[in-house]
Amino acid sequence: MGVLPGRSLLCILFLIIIISEGHFRWVEAQHCVWYGECGESVKVPGKKYNCNYTGLPRPLDAKGYDLLTELCPGYDYENRSLCCDVNQLQTLKGSLQLPLQFLSRCPACFFNLMNLFCELTCSPHQSQFMNATKIDETNNVVEVQYYIGQTFANAMYNACKDVQAPSSNVKALSLLCGKDAKDCNATNWIQYMFDINNGQTPFPIIPIFSDVPVSGYTPMNNKTYACTEGLEDGSGPCSCQDCTKACGPKPLPPPLPPPWTILGIDAMTLIMWVSYMAFLLIFIGAVLGAWCYRKRTIMSEYGPILDSNNPLSLNSHNPDQVNASCCETLGERFENALRTLFSSWGSFCVRHPSVVILGSLILVVSASGGLVYMRITTDPVELWSSPTSQARQEKDYFDSHFGPFFRTAQLIITTPLNGSFIYSPYFGGSDVPFGAILDKDILHQVLDLQLDIEGIVATYEGQTVTLNDICLAPLAPYNNNCTILSVLNYFQNSHAVLDHTIGDEFFVYADFHSHFLYCVSAPASLNDTTLLHDPCLGTFGGPIFPWLALGGYDETNYNNATALVITFPLNNYLNDSVRLGKALAWEKEFIKFMKNFKNPNLTIAFNAERSIEDEINRESNSDISTIVVSYAIMFIYISLALGHIHSCRRVMVDSKISLGIAGILIVLSSVSSSLGIFSYFNIPLTLIVIEVIPFLVLAVGVDNIFIIVQTYQRDERMPQEELHQQIGRILGDVAPSMFLSSFSETVAFFLGALSNMPAVRTFSLFAGLAVFIDFLLQISCFVSLLGMDARRQEGNRLDIFCCAKLPVTQETKTDSFLFRFFKKIFAPFILKEWVRPIIVAVFVGILSFSIAVVNKVEIGLDQKLSMPDDSYVLDYFKNLSMYLHTGAPVYFVVEDGLNYSSPEGQNVVCGGVGCNNDSLVQQVYSASLISNYTTIAFTPSSWLDDYFDWVKPQSSCCRYYNTSGAFCNASVVNSSCVHCRPMTPSGKQRPEGEDFMHFLPMFLSDNPNIKCGKGGHAAYATAVDLYPNNTGVGATYFMTYHTILKESPDFIDALKMARILADNISQSMDHKVFAYSVFYVFYEQYLTIAYDTALNLSVSLASIFVVTTVLLGFELWSAVIVSITIGMILVNMFGVMWLWNISLNAVSLVNLVMCCGISVEFCSHIVRAFSISVKKNRVERAEEALAHMGSSVFSGITLTKFGGILILALSKSQIFQVFYFRMYLAIVLLGATHGLIFLPVLLSYIGPSVNKAKVFAANKRDAGTERERLLNY
Repeated sequence: MGVLPGRSLLCILFLIIIISEGHFRWVEAQHCVWYGECGESVKVPGKKYNCNYTGLPRPLDAKGYDLLTELCPGYDYENRSLCCDVNQLQTLKGSLQLPLQFLSRCPACFFNLMNLFCELTCSPHQSQFMNATKIDETNNVVEVQYYIGQTFANAMYNACKDVQAPSSNVKALSLLCGKDAKDCNATNWIQYMFDINNGQTPFPIIPIFSDVPVSGYTPMNNKTYACTEGLEDGSGPCSCQDCTKACGPKPLPPPLPPPWTILGIDAMTLIMWVSYMAFLLIFIGAVLGAWCYRKRTIMSEYGPILDSNNPLSLNSHNPDQVNASCCETLGERFENALRTLFSSWGSFCVRHPSVVILGSLILVVSASGGLVYMRITTDPVELWSSPTSQARQEKDYFDSHFGPFFRTAQLIITTPLNGSFIYSPYFGGSDVPFGAILDKDILHQVLDLQLDIEGIVATYEGQTVTLNDICLAPLAPYNNNCTILSVLNYFQNSHAVLDHTIGDEFFVYADFHSHFLYCVSAPASLNDTTLLHDPCLGTFGGPIFPWLALGGYDETNYNNATALVITFPLNNYLNDSVRLGKALAWEKEFIKFMKNFKNPNLTIAFNAERSIEDEINRESNSDISTIVVSYAIMFIYISLALGHIHSCRRVMVDSKISLGIAGILIVLSSVSSSLGIFSYFNIPLTLIVIEVIPFLVLAVGVDNIFIIVQTYQRDERMPQEELHQQIGRILGDVAPSMFLSSFSETVAFFLGALSNMPAVRTFSLFAGLAVFIDFLLQISCFVSLLGMDARRQEGNRLDIFCCAKLPVTQETKTDSFLFRFFKKIFAPFILKEWVRPIIVAVFVGILSFSIAVVNKVEIGLDQKLSMPDDSYVLDYFKNLSMYLHTGAPVYFVVEDGLNYSSPEGQNVVCGGVGCNNDSLVQQVYSASLISNYTTIAFTPSSWLDDYFDWVKPQSSCCRYYNTSGAFCNASVVNSSCVHCRPMTPSGKQRPEGEDFMHFLPMFLSDNPNIKCGKGGHAAYATAVDLYPNNTGVGATYFMTYHTILKESPDFIDALKMARILADNISQSMDHKVFAYSVFYVFYEQYLTIAYDTALNLSVSLASIFVVTTVLLGFELWSAVIVSITIGMILVNMFGVMWLWNISLNAVSLVNLVMCCGISVEFCSHIVRAFSISVKKNRVERAEEALAHMGSSVFSGITLTKFGGILILALSKSQIFQVFYFRMYLAIVLLGATHGLIFLPVLLSYIGPSVNKAKVFAANKRDAGTERERLLNY
């Protein structure tokens, strides 16, 4: 018991001590830690220490009232007794300029941050949460501990973590946290701001985070505002762009449409398979039924005599008339008119060859004279984009308001050296692996290369051209440094800066590793936070974003990069051929330099703006030899095959080499005439026209030549018939068929010219005219030449050496081998009873397969195919898709007419406080959150939001000389410079009306500097199109980037998604906004290529149907059969395209239009021969048509083309191999098989019945003549 009073006394004493300590701490809390500024900081020159002071707070000098209201409005009451003076407030304002410019977009964030610094600097309760741990001998506070509530720190960070830096497309914390925003958190952000190594803090401030008292200190835990809350001064909550919580749920991309399947099988495949099986069952059943019926029917031996279906049967009522329908009679009269016309014309041509040939020559020369005005278009924009297309009009709008998109020269650099190396930061932190390409020695070698490129000198018209003459220099004339997007620009393109290190003989504290790591997280920084304090901003005044300068990294781990990307943007010029010529001359020297550059440690892929066009031209020149060989083979074949040699002795008499050459010259004359006529009208040619049309006209023209010549060779002259009459009669027989095919093709091609694609339209125009001119020359000039050659042959004169003559001998006339083969073997075989069903089944099966895969043919043109096999650009394309992480820039252009001076006009565009939730910037930002779907990679750079931050009165950015009113840059120290706007509630609001336009030109001319990083000259000088005399804002753009686009479908999808987004923005703004990127003009065609293809081919087929109906003598069913067969060939072409990986684009569409034309040649001659045949049933008529026309079609088109096509496979050009060799081969093979195999079989089943009027007229015309015997043969 005696112990207890002692213990109680001890407890009471301990309690008194605790209470008194708390009392003394509370009393002490009413005192300051410092007051006023003393000596200059040793660690950070230009900054000062605060003076040690533990007395009571002192009243603020009246001079500082406005400053206190601006910085710390919470202390602006009563006598304003604080622990800071006016100098400290001014220092605080200077230190907070950078955070102010980037974080004031979000009022809650900036309020919380100011709270942190105001409490630190001026709080009258300083000693409650601050401890001066070091005071030097001159009474300077050189280190303090700052106790901060963890709750406050977290709330401040959460309010600021999403704030954007619009001009640099990154989070603001990336610029203010010393590391990438994703690695930043509440504690390391505050630690960084208070770290002496950040270049702003004059002495160490050690933050201690706790929500409970620590060592007798009560942590500062003031009230904070969430970014979703408004402030008491009326400031609204932060925008969605700067505050994720204000956005609601993250947008989700719509689910991808599931593939169309039935029972887990591709729907088209299953449907066509079932349809084909059903067709086979029905068809085989019908064939077997018909066969059984015929077997059971007993035919009368007098059937043929009593067959009243035969117009000339003995059972006919009147041998002088026939029971023909009105259409049949009309058709016969039309046919007879054509026959008479062509017969008379043919006779005239043979009788007056000199007149006809001379007249033809004069006309050809006159037409071809236009070639002196010929222009060849190689500009890809002119080739692929119609002047009236949406993309072209948007490009023209962009170019006229902002200037054309810059040209680029680009290097993608890798190294064959393997392995990575580890960097261990001196100040702690985990080890950082660096890729081999970021080794310092490699960087020095790359810098040497970059400096050599900068030193390239070209010559243009006697003048020297350097990079400085043509490069993009956004800050000129104040700063003439060229824009070079290179990781070396983090080191100011200097070997010395790259070698800059801070350390001693034992340790390296900071070097290029630490500077690189800082710059990739804060590329717009003017002062890194390492001990180096080197700028990251490029020498040209703009940031170098790591996703543009590095490649081959994962996520945002730029240190793992395996490639460096160096881009030299060059000025592009509209309607200035001299300056454009200088740019082209420099690019030419650049390409030459890079081709000769050798470094064993560097592997370089490169490209200049002119590279693709240069390589296409080189490819065209190198392919000339291939094309010449191809045509030479066809010419030799034609010259030799036209002749029908009866015996070795008469080889030179019976050959038709000279006639073949003349026929080829006629084909070439028709091509040159077509080119010349359109050149007179100033319509430019394209490479497609030059490469494709001779092939097409050769197919059509040679076919007609073979038909004329071989029909003449098989014909026997009638008694008392002269040569001119015989050739006239032959022309009367075959010319309607030639006219049918040529006119069908001409109409089809001319209708194809309705296409919006310039390449397709130009091809169709030139091809249609060339085919028709070729037909006219063949029925005139060629017929005259045939007559002359026939006279030579009859006179036994040698071909070519026509003066020499062989003695007259009796020769037996025989048919050609090919004719005998078709007549005796081929035609009878394919029309056998058991062969025909197999042919139908096979062809319908191929058709079913092709229909099933039509929707699977890829759309687009792989740009790699347009390059030669040995092109350096192929390496560049390969590296582009392998290493690059960002696609092309995309601009959202707001067209002229929006009133930016009004709050309504501002709110529909901007992305900051008070802006609409569906504003332009906000919608693009939302799209960037689902970039895998929208292809929008980043938040857009917004000149309007940066202008609002720049013009704020709290900022030091917007100032002017009060004497002259001229703009005063933030870096200028001059007492006459005053803030643009007053520090009043209205002054803190956005500028409107005249204020808006008064300060905007200043913003657009302000160069960013260390005191004001928001200057708009570098980032936005071209983004705003001001009216004359700065009276208003016209068109403007907001730029971001697409995600990386590798294949044609990626580019097409990017264009489609950007347009959808732009349309949504236009609707919400009620003002026109469009998306523009440099590749849109090339890929727009693919948005409608399927529709354009269907329309072009349908129009061509319809025109062929109409022309065929008329020219076959109004035989509707014949025209239907021709159209069905051509339709099958076209559909099967799509099957071949899918099998052979040929994509659908303008080149393949041209080939498909051409396929439509050539298919007419394969089909129309056979169908016409079938329609005028007088055989007794469809099988025999089909056999006769195939025997007589098949050999001419086969030798005229198939064999002629086959040799020439095979040579195209040897071309170095991939586009030739894919789009010409493969497609031409498919066109010829499909056309030949359908025209010579399927069509006769189809005619044998469902061919049109015989035209009684035509047969009657033919038999009446030939009755009792030798012609009757020949027809029956």
